[in-house]
Amino acid sequence: MVKHEQESTNRPDNTAFTQQRLPAWQPMLSAGIVIPGFLIIGAAFIGIGVALFVTSQSIQVLEGPVFFYYALSNFFQNHRRYGVSKDDNQLFGDTSYFTSPSSSCSPYQYDSSNKPIVPCGSVANSMFSDTFQLYQVVNGTNKLVPWDGQGIAWWTDYSIKYRNPSVTPLQNAFNNTVKPINWTKPAYELDPTDSSNNGFINQDFLVWMRRAALPNFRKLYRRITQGDYAQGLPAGNYLLNINYSYPVVDFGGRKKVVLSNVSWMGGKNDFLGIAYLVIGSLCVVMSVVMLIVYAKFKFPDEE
Repeated sequence: MVKHEQESTNRPDNTAFTQQRLPAWQPMLSAGIVIPGFLIIGAAFIGIGVALFVTSQSIQVLEGPVFFYYALSNFFQNHRRYGVSKDDNQLFGDTSYFTSPSSSCSPYQYDSSNKPIVPCGSVANSMFSDTFQLYQVVNGTNKLVPWDGQGIAWWTDYSIKYRNPSVTPLQNAFNNTVKPINWTKPAYELDPTDSSNNGFINQDFLVWMRRAALPNFRKLYRRITQGDYAQGLPAGNYLLNINYSYPVVDFGGRKKVVLSNVSWMGGKNDFLGIAYLVIGSLCVVMSVVMLIVYAKFKFPDEE
């Protein structure tokens, strides 16, 4: 009697949902559906691929507005252990984690004197540190091309994901801590002249902390949108001054800079268009192959 009562208690309600009596539909795939479907998908992908490829080819370098990127090769920001080597609580401005960083930051959790590192972890420690100045050579003199470094990071990063401690002045929040080992200055000195671009919400820092998916990548450094260069870089001679401080020999990498404009699909990138063309072509080929097979070996009940 007790067993029967327990079974009644555990029994699901007698509804269409809990008793799996809801109406269902299952497509019956046939040659008349699959072959045209592959053709339509293939044609759509080829059309999108052509549009993407043509757009990418039409992007001209050094026409306004111009975007200045730094690029690294053979740097695996997508490595799992590298990606988790940070303290999100630190980066959100929680000072209780300044003196006690997360163990996920190891081996960049404490320095050799056992002082906590802020911001800790491999991602922050490996932040790109080269700086650039671009000059236009006019009549033998160097005219500085103005940079625009605002808004180069994702809005969600500097408005939601990362926060500075609610301490004034900001430097006091970093008492009894040390800067990352490879940094030349602490976080509160990344841009001391602009509180909205200092500390953990510094635009360059945020750009670096958003990890790349592939080992060869480029990241936005500055935009050229001001003064005489708002419409692009005029034809002529230019001088790029590079303050070299970021080593790449140890991991077999290479550095380069890229100046480019963008379109509705982003910067110059042929891969996406080629990928669509390849997949679309494969769909068309498969539809032709299936049509031939169906015409030659179709079953009597499908006639």
